[in-house]
Amino acid sequence: MWCSVMETAFVSSGALLPGQHSSTTSLHFCSSQHVSISSVHRRSRLSMKASKKSNKSSSKQSSTTTTTEPKTPLAVPEDKRKAVPAPLQYQPKASSLFELVATRTVDTFEDVRLHLTRKYFPDQSLKTATKPRVVVLGVGWAGHAFVKTIDTEKYDVVVISPRNYFLFTPMLASSAVGTVEFRSICESIRASNEYIDYIEAECDDIDTEHRTIRCKTPNGNVFDMDYSYLIVSVGASINTFGTPGVKEYCHFLKDVDDARTLRRSILNKFEEANIPGLSEEERARLLTFVIVGGGPTGCEFSAELSDFLRQDVKKHYPKLFSEVSVKLLNSGASILGQFDSALQESALSSLKKGKIDVVLNARVTNVTDKTITLKNGDEIPYGLAVWAAGNGVQPLVERIIERTPEQADAKGRVFVDKWLRLRGGSSEFALGDCAVNPESPLPATGQVAAQQASYIARLLNRNVCLACEIPVHLPSGMSNDVSPEELVVIGEKQKLKFAKPFEFLSLGIMAYVGQNRAVADVDAGDIQVGKLSGRLAFLLWRSVYLTKQVSTRNRVLVLFDWIKTQVFGRDTSLF
Repeated sequence: MWCSVMETAFVSSGALLPGQHSSTTSLHFCSSQHVSISSVHRRSRLSMKASKKSNKSSSKQSSTTTTTEPKTPLAVPEDKRKAVPAPLQYQPKASSLFELVATRTVDTFEDVRLHLTRKYFPDQSLKTATKPRVVVLGVGWAGHAFVKTIDTEKYDVVVISPRNYFLFTPMLASSAVGTVEFRSICESIRASNEYIDYIEAECDDIDTEHRTIRCKTPNGNVFDMDYSYLIVSVGASINTFGTPGVKEYCHFLKDVDDARTLRRSILNKFEEANIPGLSEEERARLLTFVIVGGGPTGCEFSAELSDFLRQDVKKHYPKLFSEVSVKLLNSGASILGQFDSALQESALSSLKKGKIDVVLNARVTNVTDKTITLKNGDEIPYGLAVWAAGNGVQPLVERIIERTPEQADAKGRVFVDKWLRLRGGSSEFALGDCAVNPESPLPATGQVAAQQASYIARLLNRNVCLACEIPVHLPSGMSNDVSPEELVVIGEKQKLKFAKPFEFLSLGIMAYVGQNRAVADVDAGDIQVGKLSGRLAFLLWRSVYLTKQVSTRNRVLVLFDWIKTQVFGRDTSLF
């Protein structure tokens, strides 16, 4: 078993760890056994040397652990045993805003150097070199950011996902009505890093003990793959809250296929309503568009749909436009719950100016092919419904939670520690919407997922011993797979530095609310920079979304799409 790096010193000196009884020799959250790719048991958890500063003086501290073979613990000098702190008491000082920004700036320059070297000075021998394998599950914000940041000179990276492209999801609502084209906000995962390998499949199961995964391809073939490190970034699924009829009759907005289907369905409703002989009641029903969910996705799609209907569809269907109705249903008492009340009111006002009927405290209890029933008994006839009411749990995440004792209290998202390591795992990390640190939970946003992925990639790039109870930086060129004896020798010669836990740098949130207006809550870490609404916020919204595109190609395409829409309008062809 991989035991706490501090355990042996405490047991040898007769001290008890926090929460440990005299009859036990293990530490809370002691991770499960490591097994190599060839299923051979690896050596015991690495020991490490730590330094701990006090207000008056500093003293060197180091520790060792027992190994499975031999059974006797590694000898450690008595003076060092007494100085070892308990790992669970390790509380690093939080970085100030200046330190965090400075660190991210240095990281960015390092990432740029790595990317330019990989692109313009490629080493073709790397494609056939034997390296530790890192398997990445998913190509969302976390998976894509990891692939961009990881050093493929050190690792063999394999990406496994049902789709082979990254999607800039904040603009998916825009693509659903033709403001931008689908391909303008997508990037092939192979284009993100030409040295990675991609396999079109979905991971069904993970064996953390033997470090293998089982995957299924679209045509039903099943294969196993081993790994040295596993990045679980499968995101979240659609949460229907068990509402009858949602899966059968509602549209969703999670992927390009959803946006493409939705775009065609909107125009189809106008063609259906244009058929002669329909009653006024039926025509009004067909042209009633209902969006369920008052979060950023629901509000932004409602706004984009209203713009599309007023600016483009009205020109081609003037006789039908008087029957058009757009309704936004939200189960809570306010929309955009992540924003403060002032911005919520501004967003609500803008949506109403766009002729969107916002219905609050409207919980949907049933959906049929023609009506939506609310909790208060009201029925809303509709022609097209879009469900944007929250995130659900991916099947793989459910299996991890069910099978891992350390995940017993997890609900919908797997538990990770401060360094984003999967609780109950050995060499696994979980990022983005599918994971949460219960001690410091973060919102399920692309901003969080991307920062987490870059953080883990940099730890791997910088040769951090992630198997240690507290990750420690190893000397350059040294493999992570070192023996306790080797690490003790290194610690005698030089000071070993702990790796800082993940720290999220919030930059704020924003949402488009229609008619070239937006709301923006701009942050810099914990500091509130400002709150904007209206056209100024819209300019900021567009500027940020343009610069945050993942490649120059995407930036150019999105910019041209905006210009094209402004000059020629959105396309209303059915194809």
